[in-house]
Amino acid sequence: MNLPRLDRLENDAIRLVREAVAGADRPAVRDGASAAARVLVHLARKAFRPAAPPFTLVPAGAPDPAGTDLVVCTEAGAEAGGPAAVERGPEVWHLFNGRHRADETVRVRPLAGWTELDVWRYLAQEKIAPPGDPPAGVGAALRAEPLPEIRVLLCGGQGDGKSALARRLVGQATDSGPLRFRAGSRDVALADAPAGEAGTRALLAAAAPADLAIVVTAAGRGLTPEARRQILLLASLGAARVVLAVNEMDLISYDPAAFARVQSAFRNLAGELGLPGDAAVPISAVVGDNVAARSAAMPWYTGPTLLELMTSTEPAGAGVADRPLRLAVQWVGESVEGRGVLGTVMAGRLRNGDAIRIQPSGRTGRVTRILTAAGEVEEAGAGRAVALSVEGGLGPARGDLIVAAADPAEIADQFEATLIWVGDAPLLRGRGYVLQAGTRAVSAAVAPLKYRLNADTLERAASATLKRGEIGVGNLQLDRPIAFDRYAAGLETGAFVLLDRISGQTVGAGLLRFALRRSQNVHWQAVDVNKSARASIKQQRACLLWYTGLSGAGKSTIANLVDKKLHSMSRHTYLLDGDNVRHGLNKDLGFTDADRVENIRRVAEVARLMVDAGLIVGTAFISPFREERFMARALLTQGEFIEVFVDTPLAVAEQRDPKGLYKKARRGDLKNFTGIDSPYERPDRPEITIDTTRQSPEQAADAIIAYLDARGLLDPESA
Repeated sequence: MNLPRLDRLENDAIRLVREAVAGADRPAVRDGASAAARVLVHLARKAFRPAAPPFTLVPAGAPDPAGTDLVVCTEAGAEAGGPAAVERGPEVWHLFNGRHRADETVRVRPLAGWTELDVWRYLAQEKIAPPGDPPAGVGAALRAEPLPEIRVLLCGGQGDGKSALARRLVGQATDSGPLRFRAGSRDVALADAPAGEAGTRALLAAAAPADLAIVVTAAGRGLTPEARRQILLLASLGAARVVLAVNEMDLISYDPAAFARVQSAFRNLAGELGLPGDAAVPISAVVGDNVAARSAAMPWYTGPTLLELMTSTEPAGAGVADRPLRLAVQWVGESVEGRGVLGTVMAGRLRNGDAIRIQPSGRTGRVTRILTAAGEVEEAGAGRAVALSVEGGLGPARGDLIVAAADPAEIADQFEATLIWVGDAPLLRGRGYVLQAGTRAVSAAVAPLKYRLNADTLERAASATLKRGEIGVGNLQLDRPIAFDRYAAGLETGAFVLLDRISGQTVGAGLLRFALRRSQNVHWQAVDVNKSARASIKQQRACLLWYTGLSGAGKSTIANLVDKKLHSMSRHTYLLDGDNVRHGLNKDLGFTDADRVENIRRVAEVARLMVDAGLIVGTAFISPFREERFMARALLTQGEFIEVFVDTPLAVAEQRDPKGLYKKARRGDLKNFTGIDSPYERPDRPEITIDTTRQSPEQAADAIIAYLDARGLLDPESA
């Protein structure tokens, strides 16, 4: 995947524009008079050729069209958006998360990693009319031949001298933008990752494409916990090469014994993680020792300087071109030339006439035409954004994987995976997340987490959860099969991110280790008597009434009345009550957040089976978290899940307190009690809201029956 810098920037920008637009309902691209705006508009149009652009082009200074949910622009906060605008960029492994709340507008900046020189070089390459003369410093650089590039990640703990080293290398103050300098016959792009657990997400995003990672630690502190954690993260991601820069040697009088101790600890850690541990360099970022020039103060060190290591590093990913073809389908659209498939070659080579397979469907056919950003070609390699035509009848769709017909990926829906947690809230077993692998998004749950890796000792510690910055291994269960490669093969098709279903935020990243055998051996058995047939003989339509609200709100009372009324109407029902279920199916669960999630997961699965049996099912549970109610809804077909919010103020529920639970919670005798020391998340848009301060249980039950009747759920003719 060793494309020249400008080619790589162009293809990455096209890939990002496609991903962002594909996930939006009303996308817009902002035009402008600047050089960068001209490049952006050109790239955005090019991304969808030969089809017409599927976005609105907004002139400079004009407001965004009403309803716009995505703005592709050149600068943060450019002329639009308002307080609900959220910035999004590519995550680790180029995965783009465009999910957002309904009241938010997503902003995407495809040129975020471009320098001013890149922009003007691209204008010249594409023969785009410039807005004027280039800036003075850029004009001279345009005449110089660009050098081969390597990408270097710089990380380390707070106070270990990482920023001082960046300034020494680049010769200017560091910031969050792209840092560049020349090292011999190479251009070096330096990514400065923030320290600490809060910086884990940024470190992941920068680590995957890096050719070399430099971890900075202070000699006087030894191999710090933060350095060990970052090395563990880099090893988990399959980093090509990791170098340890032992900084502040001047502060310990250039003591060779102190350096030897840190070097030995690094070698031991690297050996356990499968990394080469030969590259540890004693430096002083402030003085400059062994950074660009050898240090006269450390004659005992005979290895390379940091700059020599950079110039001798070969770009990572060269072997990806020799692997089997993998192409993620981003967009399928119509043009005057027929149906076109847009995607990016993730591995291997795509050739005109190649025999291909569409996964997971398994359909096979041939490629009939290939277009890249440069025009029509006979073949395209890894990293290239392409538009291709395939034989009729193949019918690829967004999310599919196009592979070599003779060398397909594996397909499974259950895996063992390495998980790296970046969410503010901890990982909870059984909680539903969205897993995004390539361009495919599916529902997923971690069940169970097998262990958490201790960054200090590398011991496998038993744990049911992960906190931000922690790494663990667990089993993943998906709601449908996906095509994948084991990440040990070094392919993007073995990587994924986990997204929060409600907020859309990225909460985790991971690597698929292998498919579980049961995913290959256990299959859903099709039966002839289905849900509709079972409901039909009962003269009703199956559905699930999901009662939610605080303890003491009246959920069980109302649910019981509804059940009795339906029974008197000769309807076939079943009521799952929270307390009753905990006497049997869920008697092993407590009231921690993790146990509450598992409690609702089990109930939702049982309710789904009962709905499949053709019943009208009621569930009366606090179910305090939106995530789990969303998960239960997703198990059923549209219209079958009816959320009934029994809305009772906390003060009223506490005054009722029929079981004396609030009193116990206030005394501290009952931990994790909803409304007191554990949150209740109100439904956003329930189908039915019952205000128990205005409606009696009898009136509430009648309102629910009327809702069912109005929607034909009780009509024998509609069954």
